[in-house]
Amino acid sequence: MSLFVLIGRDGPDGKRLRQEVRPDHLAHLEPLARAGRIVVAGPFTDGSGSLIVFEAESIEDAKAIAVNDPYVRRGVFASWEVRPFRRVLP
Repeated sequence: MSLFVLIGRDGPDGKRLRQEVRPDHLAHLEPLARAGRIVVAGPFTDGSGSLIVFEAESIEDAKAIAVNDPYVRRGVFASWEVRPFRRVLP
């Protein structure tokens, strides 16, 4: 497994949609969390979006996880990207 980061940037309706979509978003991530594959996840405190650092088999698998996230599918994120990530600390 390799580490990847999903950076999602909220759209104009992100704040409103986030509350509505959050239960589905968390349900989508729950299997990864149970498997210990999420390093850290949460929203930016300035309301601009979210970050998730997680494990996946490949960049294609990481992008598939992102594409199927309800925050992506239902418009919370106006834009998003998945990038490979290397942990240095801790």
